Amino acid sequence: MTKIIRKQLGKNLKEARLKAGMTQVEVADKAGIHPNYYARIERGEANPSQEKLFGVTKALKVKSSKILPY
Repeated sequence: MTKIIRKQLGKNLKEARLKAGMTQVEVADKAGIHPNYYARIERGEANPSQEKLFGVTKALKVKSSKILPY
């Protein structure tokens, strides 16, 4: 995943999280990942696996098509 795609993914996740009225810790807990790792995903610093991304989209109750920048 290129840096540009990671940054856009993070931006999309943050927007979805704020719309859902959740904190990063709440999303991470529901997705089964560490809050620091989730924060890195939002900042575009981490390249999450499909499984992790699936967990995050389920936690946020959004379709992946609304999150993925491609």
